[in-house]
Amino acid sequence: MSTPIDRYAVMGHPVSHSLSPRIHQQFAAETGQKLEYEAILVPREGFSGAVARFRSAGGRGLNITVPFKEEAWRLAGKLSARARAAGAVNTLSFGATNDILGDNTDGVGLLTDLTCNLGLILAGRRILLLGAGGAARGVIGPLLAERPTTLIIANRNRVRAEQLAADFSLQGPISGCGLDTLSDEAPFDLIVNATSASLAGEALALPTNLTASQTFAYDMVYAAAPTPFMRWSVAHGAACAADGLGMLVEQAAEAFFVWRGIRPRTPSVITDLRDFLSGAYA
Repeated sequence: MSTPIDRYAVMGHPVSHSLSPRIHQQFAAETGQKLEYEAILVPREGFSGAVARFRSAGGRGLNITVPFKEEAWRLAGKLSARARAAGAVNTLSFGATNDILGDNTDGVGLLTDLTCNLGLILAGRRILLLGAGGAARGVIGPLLAERPTTLIIANRNRVRAEQLAADFSLQGPISGCGLDTLSDEAPFDLIVNATSASLAGEALALPTNLTASQTFAYDMVYAAAPTPFMRWSVAHGAACAADGLGMLVEQAAEAFFVWRGIRPRTPSVITDLRDFLSGAYA
């Protein structure tokens, strides 16, 4: 009798664009792990039910993408320290117990891409984080752990940005503000776009004083071509801009390690995905 193959998936809305199945299939091939991985579109009001059905069918783990990261945090029975701090979950594990284990690998993914793949030094730097949703929550703690001079969260809803900053106030120099008050700020060394604007092909209305010759702009969204945020940043003097493809692969590698206890190599996967995106949209 053949051994059942472990099942994993990514859940989101939308999710058809997700490269996670391709990533985890490559990780499995590289590490000799037998598993299946799929993308599951979930109705906006049907997340908990979808998780329950996947688990009851023998599923072992899930990656969670927009807009369900905060709902996944509430659903998890046990949280890792980094998920508890983030207030958002992007990785669920189902073990032998009845508990649903929640983790957040976004922060590790972002920091690994910024510091290892892109070679940035964040200590002593001024960082601006755009957005105050689940994607932002997952990276604040790791960014503060790098000891920046300041981390400012800016959001259309000023109150939400200020509350998010208050949640992390004990971890480092952090503050929140509205997007409409950013004109009072000096240029930043690193600007991270954690909003969903680029997913819709939209550009944020930002003041031009945020960028200078030392500014590195990073969009957590990935795409075949530069995103609107990346184009805006370079057009307004940023030294360089990158999308979140490396973060996607690195957070997936951390999730794979959480599930399988093996850490896959990522450089060849990042290269493959960049080539795949270029070919798919050429």
